[in-house]
Amino acid sequence: MSLINTQVQPFKVNAFHNGKFIEVTEQTLKGKWSVMIFMPAAFTFNCPTEIEDAAENYAEFQKAGAEVYIVTTDTHFSHKVWHETSPAVGKAQFPLIGDPTHALTNAFGVHIPEEGLALRGTFIINPEGVIKTLEIHSNEIARDVSETLRKLKAAQFTAAHPGQVCPAKWKEGAEALTPSLDLVGKI
Repeated sequence: MSLINTQVQPFKVNAFHNGKFIEVTEQTLKGKWSVMIFMPAAFTFNCPTEIEDAAENYAEFQKAGAEVYIVTTDTHFSHKVWHETSPAVGKAQFPLIGDPTHALTNAFGVHIPEEGLALRGTFIINPEGVIKTLEIHSNEIARDVSETLRKLKAAQFTAAHPGQVCPAKWKEGAEALTPSLDLVGKI
């Protein structure tokens, strides 16, 4: 069963955020858009490149009213040291969530049981706590956060404009479509 249009299930985890340890729950996500980015593990070679990409685009996420959360199966203690020792990870101003019990990775369907790690999964969650987009792929392929930002803005647009859809490669400010019988076979 797909997680699309389902409510994020209750959870409680710890994160490292701006020099402090914080608690993050499903209630933390309510009231604003959230982007959950799952990664295999801290202290790896590919994950820091994605965190750096998210950090370099973080102002755009904030401007869009969204919070970014990075999740690995490590602890929040590991994330503190990772943040302090990796130049790429050190750029992160968003919460780095530890999921050592695998509660989140299992709930979001990205857990790799035989490895105790997560697949690369990206989830956009609306302010009501409903999952609107998801992308899960193999760990050797890192993501481009600009595409996540585009999807976030498309999800926000369709939420604000019921009955309209965003066509392929839609970008903020572009024309959307209003589905109708008149469009069938015309595009």
